[in-house]
Amino acid sequence: MKKPIQLLIIVCSLLALSCEKEPTITNAMLDGETIFDPSLNNPEKYLISAKYPSPSAEDRAKHIIIAIHGYTATTFEWQEFADWTQANYGNDSTYRVSQVLMGAHGLTYGEFRNASWETWVESVKKEYQDLVNLGYTKISLVGASTGTTVLLHLLEDGFFNRLGVQPKNIFFVDGIVVPSIKTQSIANIVGPMIAYIEVDQSAREDTFWYRFRPQETIQELNKLMKVARKELERGITAPNGTYIKMFHSKNDPVASVTSAQLVYKGLKHADGSNVDIQLLDSDIHVFTRLSLRTSITDQQRANQLDCFRQMAARLN
Repeated sequence: MKKPIQLLIIVCSLLALSCEKEPTITNAMLDGETIFDPSLNNPEKYLISAKYPSPSAEDRAKHIIIAIHGYTATTFEWQEFADWTQANYGNDSTYRVSQVLMGAHGLTYGEFRNASWETWVESVKKEYQDLVNLGYTKISLVGASTGTTVLLHLLEDGFFNRLGVQPKNIFFVDGIVVPSIKTQSIANIVGPMIAYIEVDQSAREDTFWYRFRPQETIQELNKLMKVARKELERGITAPNGTYIKMFHSKNDPVASVTSAQLVYKGLKHADGSNVDIQLLDSDIHVFTRLSLRTSITDQQRANQLDCFRQMAARLN
């Protein structure tokens, strides 16, 4: 018997033995029945379309950037960018941040488990559509981790072209097309055996990220990444006038740097030019989120600030 097969059997056996069919969820966790993403109860504090349901001409002149979090995360993942914008520009900023909660996220473990990746995409499409309907013409997007994978699909699908208002910019932050965790590739095999994976995170983080990741959602993430890889292999062309840049950590422990390489090869600007790629000296996933991390280096702070400044410079 070959060693890879032996390893697979051992991994499957250990996972099957180590996991119960249902996790022990408390109401102190996002997974539970009490804590939900705040954008669900107060959308006007997070979504520009909800905050300005009847925008003035001055409102519509603002550049809106839709910020999309990653798998198992919530709007918290882009809160630092929103806070940085407010602290540096206040109400005089040329742009506003719209923090979108991906579909089925920020709810209970059961509701998250039962949703497909197509459901995750719907809230992103809705906010963009709502902004277009309200008369906004300057819209950009930024996706962290799986937020990037979602945006790649929307580009290939022609979603933005159908609406007639193309994004001014699209930014990718540690986008995941190929995972760094190799065992994820066998999720379809071991998934029904393990039921869920528990993540080692702090009690505070438990309120903003799911501690327990249902195997069904891991398989949905794998499906979405597979879709993105096939779309990149066929080739994706950005809409006319859309600028794209990808920021990626060189030693990302979650999203392999191969993801950036595939995006560089498979995604082009409308004029045929390559999209911009910036590899950062970083070993954390979603380097733009530093809040609640146990230790932050000067380099990590510099990476975050550099990304924020570059995005802000194009949102005029």
